[in-house]
Amino acid sequence: MNHTPTPHIGAKKGEIAKTVIMAGDPLRAKFMAENFLENPVQFNNVRGMLGFTGTYKGKPVSVMGHGMGIPSIGIYTYELFNFYDVDTIIRVGSAGSLNTDLHVGDLCIAMGACTNSNYGAQYELPGTFSPIADFGLLRGAADTCEKLGYHYKVGNVLSSDTFYSEFPHNDKWMKMGVLAIEMEATALYMNAARAGKRALVILTISDHLITGEVTTAEERQTTFTHMMDVAFSLI
Repeated sequence: MNHTPTPHIGAKKGEIAKTVIMAGDPLRAKFMAENFLENPVQFNNVRGMLGFTGTYKGKPVSVMGHGMGIPSIGIYTYELFNFYDVDTIIRVGSAGSLNTDLHVGDLCIAMGACTNSNYGAQYELPGTFSPIADFGLLRGAADTCEKLGYHYKVGNVLSSDTFYSEFPHNDKWMKMGVLAIEMEATALYMNAARAGKRALVILTISDHLITGEVTTAEERQTTFTHMMDVAFSLI
């Protein structure tokens, strides 16, 4: 049975590459298409969630937005893995630092993703699942950071269901060594695990929950290119 196009992705089978680099903001996907891809062709504009396919150094790759939060990325990555035969998804996004050695502009590579979401309940597992990155992608990303001299840390992040939390409990997550807070990695890693595919999340620190450092929306959209350099190095 052909599931494509889907209710959320207007592409036909074969119009999306085996590797997709995703960002929450569809305008960041557009930025990547314009600045990293050769001969990009738009394959999606459903709900304004822009997607493009082109080549990077001659290799096919797609870029696409995934929206904000676990439900949104959960839908898009499920469809990409299961209906479009995508093998690898790399998310590039922003995060709030919980670590004194991770400042605005630094990179955080998510080895694992804690969560306060109930997304994993659908699998009816007799315990708690630990969503983790593909090790080959993670190792490659760390090697690229070393080669390019980018300041980074590898470790656990928190995928939170709430941006404005009544009781954030950041101190408790910090005590457990969580490096930063974002909103999507858990669903991506769980979808990849269930589909037998590969996934990685590379984050740029956009604000610091301890020091109060912040960036603007424009800076987040167009200047967080180090994580993109790392992501495209994995193609």
